[in-house]
Amino acid sequence: MSEDIRRRIHELVASRFAEQTAFLAELVRCPSDNPPGDCAAFAERAAALLEGFGFVVERHPVPAAEVQATGMVSVTNLVVRHRFGDGPTVALNAHGDVVPPGSGWTKAPYGAAISDGMMYGRGVAVSKSDFSTYAFALLALRQAGVRLSGAVELHFTCDEEAGGAIGPKFLLDRGISRPDYAIAAGFSYGVVTAHNGCLHLEIEITGKQAHAAMPESGIDALQAATTVLASLYRHRQSYALRHSRTDGIATPTLVIGLIHGGINTNVVPDKVMMRLDRRIIPEEDAAAAEREIAEVVGAAMAAHPQARHAMRRILLARPLAPAVGTERLIDPLVRNASRVFGVPVKPHGVPLYTDARHYAAAGIPTVLYGAGPRSIGEANAHGADERLRLEDLVKATEVVATSLLDLLGAGEG
Repeated sequence: MSEDIRRRIHELVASRFAEQTAFLAELVRCPSDNPPGDCAAFAERAAALLEGFGFVVERHPVPAAEVQATGMVSVTNLVVRHRFGDGPTVALNAHGDVVPPGSGWTKAPYGAAISDGMMYGRGVAVSKSDFSTYAFALLALRQAGVRLSGAVELHFTCDEEAGGAIGPKFLLDRGISRPDYAIAAGFSYGVVTAHNGCLHLEIEITGKQAHAAMPESGIDALQAATTVLASLYRHRQSYALRHSRTDGIATPTLVIGLIHGGINTNVVPDKVMMRLDRRIIPEEDAAAAEREIAEVVGAAMAAHPQARHAMRRILLARPLAPAVGTERLIDPLVRNASRVFGVPVKPHGVPLYTDARHYAAAGIPTVLYGAGPRSIGEANAHGADERLRLEDLVKATEVVATSLLDLLGAGEG
């Protein structure tokens, strides 16, 4: 790519900074909390704003039964397509659903306030920012007058916080899109090539209720549950010996995040339910991890033969690992991000999981890159006062645009 084309892209992105900031602010001001997951109104607002920039926006509402099966209320997926010429299609995916604000904010969660070069608001970093990054990168390409061999699509979905099954997976399973490459929402100072998987399991332990004055006449489900808990906590110590080879990912983890049970203070508890989160490193097999948990729980329950237990899978998100062809995305993103940000930007992994895995599961080379600081912690993502440095937003937009030029073979128009 010539320096003239790079300069043109830089100028085009910079010239629309005010519009780009205003677009992001409008998205932040439109609540899209998940739960409850009533996100159709947000999608319609985003579609209307995109149409104001001249995009043709496809709306793909998800049938109500499928939405309800995920525990959400309403979802509409948005697709924008622009074909420059013959060649591969690159999908840019970001999600508009956000976790509820919670407490502790010093700025209005939906205010999109700007202070010291930062915009504040729920979803401003994860990942409404990349609605803006990707849309304005495509706008710059359309304005630049360059010849490209391929197409760019924007996939704007709203179910990442529920797993992505009715967002990216919906678009792929129904043949609405079949891209050759995918770039999903991320941060500016690293190209994410791998992330953990996640297994959520529900364990229900059943006993028999009885009067607390005669506990021997009942079967104490909580007593059995404490044995299971102790066994799981002992078991997770072994994870410290399992190290991922991926930079940025350490070891598997296990957390029991939810427990409830019992009837009243004076009743032998007849039922206890617990839910656990098991993070799966890219080198692990998800099915084996689930079997391992089942064996630990079964061995613990053997000490309480009168009690019964059942285990149910709530979620299985498989890890993201680099696939053949991923290097075609990594190389231009690393090169352009290092140039634009003036610091070394490298490929790495992250311990969380994302809905980008659905593209990878379909055999599509996939990485994460977008607007934001070095980590979720710096952005206060999922925390109070979530924030985004607006300088990162505009620079990441330039990185995405110039990387698409490299990937699709830019030439003079």
